[in-house]
Amino acid sequence: MSTASNVSAGKPAVAGSVFVAPKGTTLPTSADGTLNSAFKQLGYASEDGLTNNLSIETDVIKAWGGDSVLPIQTGFEDTWGITLIEVTNLDVLKTVFNSANVSGALATGITVNVNSAEKEELSWVFDMILRNGNLKRVVLPAATITEIGEIAYKDSEAIGYPLTLTATADNSGNTHYEYIKEKSGT
Repeated sequence: MSTASNVSAGKPAVAGSVFVAPKGTTLPTSADGTLNSAFKQLGYASEDGLTNNLSIETDVIKAWGGDSVLPIQTGFEDTWGITLIEVTNLDVLKTVFNSANVSGALATGITVNVNSAEKEELSWVFDMILRNGNLKRVVLPAATITEIGEIAYKDSEAIGYPLTLTATADNSGNTHYEYIKEKSGT
């Protein structure tokens, strides 16, 4: 039976929705647990929200005569997309351009060195509120920024860093975890 109450949208959590920490930081294992203090909040993301692309590559073995008889998975990729729009947030800049390339403070002046250094592999957490106040948390144990999209400087829209993250498998073979929990008190 179809149940309309199981349909939902992913709204950002009021207290923050995008968090990042050094790879190896203790990860949350529930939708509502407190994050390790190493996780830094990256503030607002664009109205486009968070996207996930689970790409599966397969080769299909065909029998004599052309029938498809055996699909063999040859690849899997777990990528995420988000645009960070707090462009004067020091933690956002360190995430996008690598922590070693960003120095200073907004009050005294921030310096960002943009170069070809490899991006840092980080742990990411995305917190959402679903229909009826239910909680969802997505945890990427290890992900690297593999693309930075076009950064537009216009007077009619917010500056943002459009990021593509590629998640890599942890010791258990998982690229990400999803935790969902009913709103407390219901």
